Amino acid sequence: MAASFDPEDLQMEIQTNVDILVATPGRLMDHINTTNGFSLEHLCYLVVDETDRLLREAYQSWLPTVIKLSASNDKAIFANEEIAPSMVGSLCTLRRRGVERGFKGKTYPRLAKLVLSATLTQDPSKLSQFDLHHPLLLTSGHERYKLPEGLKSYIVIYEPKLKSSYLISLLQELRGEKCIVFVSSKKPPRKLNSLLESLVDLPFKICGYSSLQHQSVRRKTLKAFIEGKIDVLVASDVLARGIDVVGVRNVINYDKPAHTKTYIHRAGRTARAGHAGCCFTLLRKEEVRRFKKILQKADNHSFDMHTVPADSIESLRSTCSSAQ
Repeated sequence: MAASFDPEDLQMEIQTNVDILVATPGRLMDHINTTNGFSLEHLCYLVVDETDRLLREAYQSWLPTVIKLSASNDKAIFANEEIAPSMVGSLCTLRRRGVERGFKGKTYPRLAKLVLSATLTQDPSKLSQFDLHHPLLLTSGHERYKLPEGLKSYIVIYEPKLKSSYLISLLQELRGEKCIVFVSSKKPPRKLNSLLESLVDLPFKICGYSSLQHQSVRRKTLKAFIEGKIDVLVASDVLARGIDVVGVRNVINYDKPAHTKTYIHRAGRTARAGHAGCCFTLLRKEEVRRFKKILQKADNHSFDMHTVPADSIESLRSTCSSAQ
């Protein structure tokens, strides 16, 4: 006679080969929709980096989908403008102690949301998408925006029609140190191509990088830059976030940033993790006043004037007139 089967005798244990999943919102939605067995039911931490950017774009409604598929909705949230490594330990300690702000006698909820950005929006309608409950704000300073302590900001006043000459002279002065040159994303591609053509005779490797290029081309270019095979990247703002390349000593704003956020994200490609770095911004004389206002919002960050040699500019006058 066959023994009776008791379901309690069969203990099912959830198994996974993944403890930490790092994904873009679009790829995460691909897993949710197409990967067999993929589940967010036991998600413990949801870490959202570059929050302000991700909130501007829906990405297949990734955020409401993730919140809906997690185990419960009454979970404590930590909303942070910028979180230092030392703060992470404090958050973990709170979780271990089972403390939840505003709720006595409850263990800490399963899901903790860590919202990270150097320029976090303060618009309640946008932050409400996270379903925040008793959020705790951790910031690295008193100002809304914060620049790295090791960053030095400089402005370079250029003469009309000689802008690319000033860039070339500055790059020559920097002697090929690993550098990112930012151009406006709104400028037509021919402007970028003309600028690159004016730089071909420099004694170091320079390449362009923009959203108009195929993803495979951008990936290959960035890999060469990381490996030191390319010294200077001339890039649109597609490169202003999400990369951390060791050894980027300088950032040059060939086209001035229109907003404080843009300056912070561009300048943030250097002076990372306690290292020193420089950010140079090319300006006409009449643009200096507005640029001062942009930096004043960035923790009252000051700048110095940087002068390029006049004889160097004169020698480049005829070469670079087409790249303006």
